[in-house]
Amino acid sequence: VQLVESGGGLVQAGGSLRLSCAASGSIFRINAMGWYRQAPGNQRELVAQITGGGITNYADSVKGRFTISRDNAKNTVYLQMNSLKPEDTAVYYCNADIQDPDHWRQPYNYWGQGTQVTVSS
Repeated sequence: VQLVESGGGLVQAGGSLRLSCAASGSIFRINAMGWYRQAPGNQRELVAQITGGGITNYADSVKGRFTISRDNAKNTVYLQMNSLKPEDTAVYYCNADIQDPDHWRQPYNYWGQGTQVTVSS
């Protein structure tokens, strides 16, 4: 199973970006999916999460600006980021709990390789 992110880049403050993360491989079921970020010198932190049933959870710092969604038919999770601020600059990582042939009893927590988001002031 692989998680592949796309959509990062450089944007001016106030701008928008949309991140995508597609899961591929032999997948039985994808449970929660989410986005984390890590800025230089900081710990990795949760940005947003969405359950298999569509319940969402956001970090206080992004509420009202970011929206997480998923397309279960495509095994893909999205993060729409609006009103971006320089403090949103970080590497953004996709995360998912996936049941696959090697982890069919309990879901395994997979990570993507990360995509850089840079917001200039």
